Amino acid sequence: MEQKKVAKLDLGNGEQLIELPILSGSMGPDVIDIRKLHATSGMFTYDPGFLSTASSSSEITFIDGDKGILLYRGYPIEQLAEHCDFMEVCYLLMKGELPTNDQRDKFVKSINEHSMVHEQLIRFYAGFRRDAHPMAVTVGVVGALSAFYHEALDVSDASHRDLSAIHLIAKLPNITAMAYKYNRGHPFNYPCNHLSYAANFMHMMFAVPAEEYKPNPVLARALDRILILHADHEQNASTSTVRLAGSSGANPFACISAGIACLWGPAHGGANEACLNMLEEIGDESRIGKYIDRAKDSNDSFRLVGFGHRVYKNFDPRAKLMRETCHEVLNELGLQDDPLFKLAMKLEKIALEDEYFISRKLYPNVDFYSGIVQRALGIPSSMFTAIFATARTVGWVAQWSEMIADPAQKIGRPRQLYTGVTTRKVLPISERK
Repeated sequence: MEQKKVAKLDLGNGEQLIELPILSGSMGPDVIDIRKLHATSGMFTYDPGFLSTASSSSEITFIDGDKGILLYRGYPIEQLAEHCDFMEVCYLLMKGELPTNDQRDKFVKSINEHSMVHEQLIRFYAGFRRDAHPMAVTVGVVGALSAFYHEALDVSDASHRDLSAIHLIAKLPNITAMAYKYNRGHPFNYPCNHLSYAANFMHMMFAVPAEEYKPNPVLARALDRILILHADHEQNASTSTVRLAGSSGANPFACISAGIACLWGPAHGGANEACLNMLEEIGDESRIGKYIDRAKDSNDSFRLVGFGHRVYKNFDPRAKLMRETCHEVLNELGLQDDPLFKLAMKLEKIALEDEYFISRKLYPNVDFYSGIVQRALGIPSSMFTAIFATARTVGWVAQWSEMIADPAQKIGRPRQLYTGVTTRKVLPISERK
């Protein structure tokens, strides 16, 4: 029988060492199980940002940032993006295995059957200003879904969880496209279920009544790849938000709305939008040198957006795929000589050859390329994070469902290191100074 590993913690008080179990996963670093630490020692751990804390056990996504590895259910992201479409990846994340042809067909059919939204929900959009940010609209509309689809809100029932997940994956492209159309002042488009998920998304965003719209298959495949590459990313801020909200038993639509709100933060989901804004600020190839110098200046707060990654200390595995897609799209649309795209490619070349960026492993990441691709597809930068949210919804619902089904799950309750005023007495107002 294999001997269990333990960590011995010396509290420095001369008492007996506290033994804490060491748990091993199938991949990645071991973890020290501190669940009984407070009961045993009266102490908590201190880990701002949870950078060294495993908040859950999961079978869904694995990341090794040092080696540049991203796996969905054990499959390398590079292989999935090359050989699968987004519907297959959704099935994989939700069910644990890639689908057969029959399973894929049934899954796509269930998505198509729920792609429309309740007609009254459309009226919600009229309550927003036309210039409202698409993420503000999306947060509100997704949160309101529970008022329309309340027949499956018993989170303890696996069939209810599955139906809610289907609702969310099916309706997010519609909801996101309507946010775009509303902002543009265009009529909404109903989904066309004979199209693929990505092509249907493009149809709902770009079709107009005045003329027939036929999604370009090269562009639809590019959007499909963007969705695959952003479908899940382990226990990031928005996923942790979904899990924390879900731990209270909140309905899935509220949980996903909370995740969308978290993703909206500029430190999380706004990098590709910020990257396009940076390129527009640079404006011309002749000004690149100035901004490179600023990025190297430790006294300058300017940073090149879209280079380097908090998790990946090597090349972002998604970036290579997105780079290929970027060039496919630019070639398809004849945009190789577009000034903004030429500027981006010049900046990429410098960053890949400059020793300053190489030594610090500040390689172009997925956000750098995905922003360029979306811009080429005609998607405005204000929509980038909403597209991200549409892709990430499947990861969120998979993580949420896994957590609810875990018999060991408890309501989230982080602890704190209190640094405020100690106990004191309330004085009458006449005696206060």
